[in-house]
Amino acid sequence: MTKQSKKTTTSKKDTDAKKLQQQIDELTDSLMRERADSENIRRRHNEQLNSLKSYVKAEAVRELLPALDNVERALQHVPEELEGNDYVKGVQGVAKQFQSALKKIGVKPITSVGEVFNPELHEAISMDDSGDGDTEVVSEELQSGYIIDEHVIRHAMVRVALQKK
Repeated sequence: MTKQSKKTTTSKKDTDAKKLQQQIDELTDSLMRERADSENIRRRHNEQLNSLKSYVKAEAVRELLPALDNVERALQHVPEELEGNDYVKGVQGVAKQFQSALKKIGVKPITSVGEVFNPELHEAISMDDSGDGDTEVVSEELQSGYIIDEHVIRHAMVRVALQKK
């Protein structure tokens, strides 16, 4: 073999090796992009699934709240002669079970009376502006509000008064 043909063979091998290395690098980059895309899809899927679970839970609770409101309203208007009645105690037990079940699934009542009015949590039904203060404070809660997973399910219906804080 001549010196020239040896050089050509070596040069061809170097060129082939560079092409193969370039293909390996391209395939490696492509694989890494596919893995990243797959991970992003998995992450987005999990986020959407969690969001959907939260939405479904909130909707179910939203549908049940009027029943709880009615039970609590009934308990507020129990005649004095029925105060210690077993039937009334049973209804009180149902209300407590309801509250306990809501707590277990992450539903929290919105604290209202005595708190500074917050339009993100409270819905003002009336305003008593005869006070001498400059801060809007919740003076009465007319209907309970609830939060689940930091999202308001239902705003608390409240009366607001001006007070000094």
